[in-house]
Amino acid sequence: MAAGVGLASLPAHAAGPVAPGGHAIAAATKADQGRAGSLPGGRTFSSPADRTVRTPLPGARTGAAAAPQAQGAQGAVGNSDLYVYLAADAPTAHSIELRSHITGAPAGLDITIDWGDGTTDHATGSGDDERKTTHKYAAVGAYTVTVTAKDATSGVQGVNRLDFVTSGSEFTTHAPTRLLDTRSGLGAAQAKVPGRGSVALKIAGAARIPAGARAVVLNVTATNATGAGHVVVQPESYGFDEGSNLNYAAGQTVANQVIVPVGKDGSVQLLNGGWESVDLLADVTGYFTASVAAGYVPLTPVRAADTREGLGTAKGQVRGYGTFDIDVAGRKRVAEGATAVALNVTVTNPRSAGHLTAYPSGQAAPTTSSLNFTAGQTVANSVIVPVGPDGKVTIRNGSWDPADVVIDVVGAYTNDSRSALVAYGGPYRILDSRKDSWAGRKAGPVPGRSMLPLPFDGHGTSSDIDGWVLNTAVTNTKGAGFLSVTGDPNTWPDYLNGAAVTPPRPVSSSVNWTAGATVANLVQTSGGKSGVLDFWNQGWQDTDLIVDLIAVYQTS
Repeated sequence: MAAGVGLASLPAHAAGPVAPGGHAIAAATKADQGRAGSLPGGRTFSSPADRTVRTPLPGARTGAAAAPQAQGAQGAVGNSDLYVYLAADAPTAHSIELRSHITGAPAGLDITIDWGDGTTDHATGSGDDERKTTHKYAAVGAYTVTVTAKDATSGVQGVNRLDFVTSGSEFTTHAPTRLLDTRSGLGAAQAKVPGRGSVALKIAGAARIPAGARAVVLNVTATNATGAGHVVVQPESYGFDEGSNLNYAAGQTVANQVIVPVGKDGSVQLLNGGWESVDLLADVTGYFTASVAAGYVPLTPVRAADTREGLGTAKGQVRGYGTFDIDVAGRKRVAEGATAVALNVTVTNPRSAGHLTAYPSGQAAPTTSSLNFTAGQTVANSVIVPVGPDGKVTIRNGSWDPADVVIDVVGAYTNDSRSALVAYGGPYRILDSRKDSWAGRKAGPVPGRSMLPLPFDGHGTSSDIDGWVLNTAVTNTKGAGFLSVTGDPNTWPDYLNGAAVTPPRPVSSSVNWTAGATVANLVQTSGGKSGVLDFWNQGWQDTDLIVDLIAVYQTS
C-alpha cells in the first residue's frame, strides 16, 4: 500500500467478516430459511410426484385408452408407476436450479426440460433418475417449467409442471408519497409506536402500489422520541435481531432510506427497538416487482452538486423554501433515459432546523421529506428519486433559512439494465467492530484516516454481484468525520499476498457524524473487481463501524 493510506486491521484469514464459507449472501440466505417463505432469498418451489400426468407415447401399443391419467389411474397406460417429482431454488437473480427425480422406468428414459422461455434442454437416463439442472433466464419473471420423461420400453410418457418465479426484481418509480404518519393516523393508528412495539404498514394496494410488489423503497423517519433507540423494518415481525435500519436519540428527528421485502400479507413491519415510544413516518419512492421494468447500474460515486463551490448549481446556500435542479440523465455517467437515480444527499451549514425533499423535476413539491437536519448539522441520507421528463431532479430546502447542499450520484435505474434486486429479510449483521468477527478480526474501532477492506463475496478473483445494498452505521465517535464506501480494484487474495495496490481515496461521503453520535445511512455500492468493499474512515479519530446486509443486485 502506498504511503498516506492507513490499512485497518484485516481479518485473520480469507473468509473475512462473513459466515463460514466466506459469502455474505450465503449468511443471509441461511438466516432467511425458516422465516418468510415468500422471501426471494430463501424460497423453494416444488411440484409433487402425484401431479404427474401419464399418457401413451404416440404409436405405443398399451392396450388401453389414450386419455391422460394422473396418480390413481390403474391400467390406463402401460406403466402406471412412472412419476416425475420437481423442486427448484433460485440461487441468483435470474437463474433456476431444478431438481428432478423420475422413478418407475425400468430402462431407458428420454427427458426434456421446457424452461418456459422458449428454450429446452434434453437428457437421457435410466431407472431411478435424479439430477440437478441449472438455467439462466434473460429476464426476471414467472415461468412454467415442464419436464417430460418418455419411457419407450413401456410406451408411456410422464409430464409434470412447476411454477417458478425468479428471485430478482426490477424497479418501478413512484411519485414520492407519504404512506405512514403515526402523528396523524395515516397508515396506522394515531399513536406513538410503544417501546419494543411495532406497527404494520400496508404496501400492496396502497397509493396504487401493485399487489405483486416484492420490495419497496421507503424513507423512514423517527421523531418525537423521548429516549434513544433504533428502528428495524422487516417483511414479517421476526423480533429484534442484531440488525437495524435507523438510529435515533431523544428529541431527534432523523431519517434513513430502507429497501425491504414486502411480506406475504402485503405489509411491512416497523419495529421500535427503543424502550420509549416514538412517532414513525414512511414515504415511498418506488417498488420492485418480478417483471421487466428498470435494472440497476452501479456507479463510482461522483459529485453532481455542491452549493459551496457552485458545482452543478449556483454558488451559495439554497434559500429557505428554495429549490434547484440537477441534470442527471445523460450526465455524470448516468444513461439517457434513466428512470431514477440513487443519490447521497448531504446538508451542511444549515442556519436552522428543517428538511430537504428530492423529487422529479417539473412536478409540484410533495409533502414528503428526504433528509431532516438541525441548525449547524452536517448529515447525509441516501435517496432513490425518479427522474423528471427533462432528465432532472429537484432539491427543495424545507427550512425557513438557507443551507448548503451536496449531492453525490451512486447509481441509476435504466430500462436497458437487467441487474435485478435480490432482497433479504434482514437487515443482517455482517460486521460490528465492537466485537470479534466471525472470521478472526479482533474487536476494535477503525482508526482515523484509514481504510478497512472487507471481502463480501468470498475470496475469489471475480464476483457475480453488480451492486451491494448495505445499512452502514458509525458509533462511539470521538470527533467529526465522514465515511466513504467504495468497491475495491483488488481481489482478496491480493491483500492476503501483499500484492494489493492502493485504491484512490474517495471524496464522496456516505455517513457524516459529530462527536458522540450514532449515525446510520443506506449505502448502494458496486463490488469492485471481486466483491471486496472498502470502508474509509475519513475522520481523524477512531470510530466503530457497523455493517448490515440488505440486498444485492445481480445480472446473473
